[in-house]
Amino acid sequence: MSITTKYVGLDVSKSKIAVALADEGERGEARYWGMLEHSKSAVSKLMKHLQQNGEVQLNVCYEAGPTGYVLYRWLLEMGIACTVVAPSLIPKRPGDRIKTDKRDAKRLAQLFRAGELTAVYTPTPEDEALRDLVRAREDAKEDLTRHMQRLGKFLLRYQISNPKKSKTGTFAHEEWLDTLRFSNECQRVTFQEYRQSIWETKERILRYEQEIEQQAEKGSHSQRPLIQAFQALRGVALVTAVTLSTEIISISRFASAADFMSYCGLVTSENSSGDTRRQGRITKAGNAHLRRVLVEAAWHYRHTPGVRRKLRERLTGLPAEVQSLAWSAQTRLHKKYNALLWRGKTKGCIAVAVARELAGFVWAIAQEVQRQSVEIQEAG
Repeated sequence: MSITTKYVGLDVSKSKIAVALADEGERGEARYWGMLEHSKSAVSKLMKHLQQNGEVQLNVCYEAGPTGYVLYRWLLEMGIACTVVAPSLIPKRPGDRIKTDKRDAKRLAQLFRAGELTAVYTPTPEDEALRDLVRAREDAKEDLTRHMQRLGKFLLRYQISNPKKSKTGTFAHEEWLDTLRFSNECQRVTFQEYRQSIWETKERILRYEQEIEQQAEKGSHSQRPLIQAFQALRGVALVTAVTLSTEIISISRFASAADFMSYCGLVTSENSSGDTRRQGRITKAGNAHLRRVLVEAAWHYRHTPGVRRKLRERLTGLPAEVQSLAWSAQTRLHKKYNALLWRGKTKGCIAVAVARELAGFVWAIAQEVQRQSVEIQEAG
């Protein structure tokens, strides 16, 4: 019995899925099958129908999006190959201004058959859950910034300022806020509610951080060795290390440090033609979460290299190769920071340049952890 292959393109939305089919070996346009309900039972029924009692092999794809990876896991349970596609890397026809679910599904099936689509890495449910926890903390930090800005603007409207010019969020600034009194009841309630929202958000962040610490210390979690190793780097404490590990998940996705830098969006954009070469700002393509924490950590390398108490505690028990890479990062990146500063570069530009090279050290440490993990598995 000969088995044929069909490529299935799914345009997935919250409640519906548009389906299109493309047969292997054909060159024509994909066929639109129709629309079905976004549920496990409906998807299972469709796949059984398309398989035709095992006579057809299915290769399914859909775009990564807000619906997550649940559909991907449904299809794996059914024994069907599925690829989650990077939306930003889907080829687009110049001048195409019509976008519908039907056209998108047909386009996916056709491009998938031609091998023109780029897959994204699909995390395990455990890794995805930890990543959601870290991103929830990041959302809470953004909420805190907004609440503090609203309070600051409220005070500015009434020309109320701290005479000691203490920095917002510090203990001294909070003490000054405690002294403020408003005769108008509306102003008093507004002021107190703004402060209450700040306090509640700080408490929420603290709960997130406590849970992240508990999850990171669990010996059963697959990301634990990577989290510990990343903390050897200066400027990379627990939360930053967990962010890096949950966003990277598997360093085998990146063949080189340059690939990882590109994924973080830290490489310079380029518009070159013939003998002319023009480089611009960083691309900011790829993972914004990784880019943010790497730039934040890069600022620590303006200081003279050294291993002080907190960093020494994080280095304890780590492999010698990881410690050596972390020290190389300190010396190299500090020199780079000073060299760029001497050339007159702005500090923001310097931090981004340092973050780009720091991404290379993150890649090297992750590769070393992976190598040692493979050796342990082979020895066991």
